[in-house]
Amino acid sequence: MNCSKAELLENAVKWLSEIIQIPSFSKEEDHTAQWFFDCLENQGAKPFRSGNNVWALSSVWDPNKPTLLLNSHHDTVKPVSGWTFSPFEATWVDDTIFGLGSNDAGASLVCLLCTFLQLRTSEHLEVNLVFAATAEEEISGSGGIASILPLLPPIDMAIVGEPTTMQLAVAEKGLMVVDAVSKGISGHAARNEGVNAIYEAMKDIEGIRSFAFPKISDFLGPVKMSVTQINAGTQHNVVPDKCSFVIDIRTNELYTNEEVFEILKPLVKADLKARSFRLKSSGISLDHPLVLSGLHLNLIPFGSPTLSDQALMPFPSLKLGVGDSARSHTADEFIKIKEIENGLSLYHAIITGIHIPKN
Repeated sequence: MNCSKAELLENAVKWLSEIIQIPSFSKEEDHTAQWFFDCLENQGAKPFRSGNNVWALSSVWDPNKPTLLLNSHHDTVKPVSGWTFSPFEATWVDDTIFGLGSNDAGASLVCLLCTFLQLRTSEHLEVNLVFAATAEEEISGSGGIASILPLLPPIDMAIVGEPTTMQLAVAEKGLMVVDAVSKGISGHAARNEGVNAIYEAMKDIEGIRSFAFPKISDFLGPVKMSVTQINAGTQHNVVPDKCSFVIDIRTNELYTNEEVFEILKPLVKADLKARSFRLKSSGISLDHPLVLSGLHLNLIPFGSPTLSDQALMPFPSLKLGVGDSARSHTADEFIKIKEIENGLSLYHAIITGIHIPKN
């Protein structure tokens, strides 16, 4: 697809408008997956599909070059109350498109798609390209990006399309949720007997609240632990023998989730169980060729507090996308045409500007 900038923008806007009109809640992305498969096929690419994930490779492939994955998701959350426009219509107001998934992450996805189609036949790139439109990102589901990584060629680096105002998210916080249970001994509340599990939990919660992890990231700051749920007691006159609470932990790239869990265990008396270790923090070096290409364009590196499919990628990745994260999951979600135009330009410039050091 050799298009002018105006034609690229026209395609991106048209395609975004089309996918907004197709409901694609997590685990229900069948129709948008088919849309991406058909679009790639109609543009001369040879797409693959597994579940609701669709991908395609450069038509010019050099096994001696590293491979760059261009990835974003086509699932959306369900619309919140408060929409004044229809979430499943691309509604135009001046230079703005309103619609569910327009910002998170439809605009990034169609810009990556257009850029891939424009560059997939280029012999001058220093990387091979893989484009992937994936499912279940909003729920970090097992049927999303993680399910197709074994099916892709070996990936050396990735651009993850999420709204970052087209600045360089070089680090991203991970997430670990821990279930804790403090134990006591039941007794009658009117008598001086029993061990109150709530009071035992309070001691642990204060220890969690006051603990500071020593390694502080330049981009992500400290690891943050928050007790966000608590439950105990059966009736007012019984001293509870069990108090359960939930700890939300946002990790920086200086710790693995497993390391944080091991540090947490001796801080409390409660029994702890991590729901998963899989949503890891991530970071990419500022001297990585992908980042250097963006820095040469005067883009600004920063640390992102929000989770994405980067957490499931075992290779260096850069989160970079069209739109503003603050608009995600809000009523009347929108994207501006100028943002799409800027995204197309910067994606193209970053990819063509990658220089791989020669050994």
